[in-house]
Amino acid sequence: AGTCYGKVRAMVNDRGENVKKAGPSVPVEVLGFNDVPSAGDELAVLEEKLCRTIAEKRIEKHRTELISKRKVSLDDLFNQIQEGQLKDLNILVKADVQGSVEALNSSLLSLNKNDEVRVNIIHSGVGAVNESDVMLASASNALIIAFNVRPDANARRIAESEDIDIRTYRVIYDALNDVKDAMSGMLAPKFKEVIQGEVEIRQVMVFNKTLKVAGSYVLEGKITNKSKIRIVRDNIEVFDGELEDLRRFKDAVKEVTAGYECGITIKDYSDFREGDIIEAYTMEEIETNINDVNKD
Repeated sequence: AGTCYGKVRAMVNDRGENVKKAGPSVPVEVLGFNDVPSAGDELAVLEEKLCRTIAEKRIEKHRTELISKRKVSLDDLFNQIQEGQLKDLNILVKADVQGSVEALNSSLLSLNKNDEVRVNIIHSGVGAVNESDVMLASASNALIIAFNVRPDANARRIAESEDIDIRTYRVIYDALNDVKDAMSGMLAPKFKEVIQGEVEIRQVMVFNKTLKVAGSYVLEGKITNKSKIRIVRDNIEVFDGELEDLRRFKDAVKEVTAGYECGITIKDYSDFREGDIIEAYTMEEIETNINDVNKD
């Protein structure tokens, strides 16, 4: 049935009775599969060796198709990913019953409300996490979410060797919170501007064709040798860039505070004038959370 095979160990009818055979339209529970078939799979009765061969070929075909789809998706999204606009969090879902699979898939996909990071479910199914699941997760760089099921011994061994993360849960809410945390970690860093101080250029000193120094006075706050700066002239920004050098008299210093003079050399800019105002600022990274960027 589907990618599963096995030998019938027992059949139980809808009254809980063991039966030897089942005819058309007779519902029975079949025990003996190596894994749990998906809802809708057709069951065929064949020789055991042939069943195993067919199931293994179906598994390999399914795995190849999934990996191929992933590659196409990456090709299509290459430019967006390079620009930091879109990233995929690949997830493989296994659960105890089909209803749990569908509920978990729906909840995970509901997190796709932003243009930066999205959940991509590469495969989902019913039953324990098996070797095929781990190999597919390895090929797809995916996280495995196991809901009310556990990985079998082979799956655990391969997951450890392939460094695949298998997360087990009994509450969907817990799984969603962990996925949100993972998505938050994939977000591009965001920064806010923090003003450090204001400096007035009071004298322009030209030493040679390549060296021009702004003799300045710190009006408020401070300026550091790591500060970003913008130059404002008549309330109009004329330059935004970085310092080349910051000095007190002849000594290089790390910072100069309000009420003190300093000499400033500006990287890639020398068209400053007396009376220009230098705004010193820094860009501080702020914590980003997927809930903050998700659209309503």
